[in-house]
Amino acid sequence: MSAKTKVEVGNIILDNGKVGIITNEIKSGTWTSEPLFNWTTSYEIKYADGVTCIMTEGSLNRLIENGKIILLEGEKNE
Repeated sequence: MSAKTKVEVGNIILDNGKVGIITNEIKSGTWTSEPLFNWTTSYEIKYADGVTCIMTEGSLNRLIENGKIILLEGEKNE
């Protein structure tokens, strides 16, 4: 298994031919017995056609690893 892909707010993706941008990182947690607190990260993705999707970090990384979603890279303005 490859290393986890670094996904950030502002990344542009190509998902099955649709262009989208990651607009929000959503962290939520629950109390559990082991470990005491469990974090889950999800991402809000807005597509050019107006559709919005919430996807868990695990699902997004799995789709990137399988080539179903392509993380488009470019120069960052700083």
